[in-house]
Amino acid sequence: MKRLFFLWMFAFCLVVAGAQNTKRDLYSVAFYNLENLFDTIHDEGKNDYDFLPDGSYKWNSKKYEAKLENMAKVLSSLSRDVVEEGPAFIGVAEVENSRVLTDLLKQPSMSHYKFIHYEGPDKRGIDCALLYDPQQFEVNTSKLVLSEPYQGDTVHLTRGFLIVEGRLAGERVCVIVNHWPSRGAKSPVRVHAARQVRALADSLQHEYRKLKLIVMGDMNDDPMDESMQTLGARKYKKEVKKGEFYNPWWETLEDKGVGTLLYRGKWNLFDQIVLSKPLLKKRRGLRFDHSEVFLRDYLIQQDGKYKGSPLRTHGGRTWLNGYSDHLPTIIYLRK
Repeated sequence: MKRLFFLWMFAFCLVVAGAQNTKRDLYSVAFYNLENLFDTIHDEGKNDYDFLPDGSYKWNSKKYEAKLENMAKVLSSLSRDVVEEGPAFIGVAEVENSRVLTDLLKQPSMSHYKFIHYEGPDKRGIDCALLYDPQQFEVNTSKLVLSEPYQGDTVHLTRGFLIVEGRLAGERVCVIVNHWPSRGAKSPVRVHAARQVRALADSLQHEYRKLKLIVMGDMNDDPMDESMQTLGARKYKKEVKKGEFYNPWWETLEDKGVGTLLYRGKWNLFDQIVLSKPLLKKRRGLRFDHSEVFLRDYLIQQDGKYKGSPLRTHGGRTWLNGYSDHLPTIIYLRK
């Protein structure tokens, strides 16, 4: 009897072990504009005075800690209802420095992530960064490529283009994280940024023609705007030619009316993740599956002047203890 019991237990353990070792077939990556993730310390040479204790926002430790908790709540929830492990990597914008990223990853729900960040030339002091889960994404190389000013314009300097290359699901994957000039600058300034990113993408793909390349960021333009067309981001998969990208967010905004930020009652979708042609192929390997604007009730203002908009940190100069004026975006990749 005992022998039968042990045999049964042995067989059960084999079944469980087999289930636990089953290879995953779905992965996710995301982007989120964190809307002014500043600490309370002045960075020399940066115009961060609004986010100091005596600044216009009266930014103090209490507000900063609340901001970190709010950001961690969102970031740690991305794609979890579909992919248990969460995103392999998350591009983020509007982070002040490495200190805020270190503090962010001290939040218990974010402790399994690491980050890549380079200090850039933005006058306000905001940069892009990449958060990544080393259990899912193995980083090989990274660098920040500074933007060339448009016609010598040093007022609307674009944040640098963060390039990170590594391995995801056993395959070589590269990501470029962006934050293009705001709508305070005219369209040609963002088109100029797009040309630079397209040149970087061409160079990377020339080096390795099968490279699975993802370009993500706050483009400060919608998918159908000139800058995104200059990048070569197309609405339909069948339109994507060699060296170009598929932009799933075009249909999301234009056909479904779903966006990531609301301005004067109209949704825009600036927070885009576009994919190179090798990520569209149906043969064996990592490929695009579907996309999602991460929309949850707690991320939306439920009443007052800004009802229906993303619940941001401040409304004017009033602290709302919200999240961001943008919603996150996610793409899912199937192996």
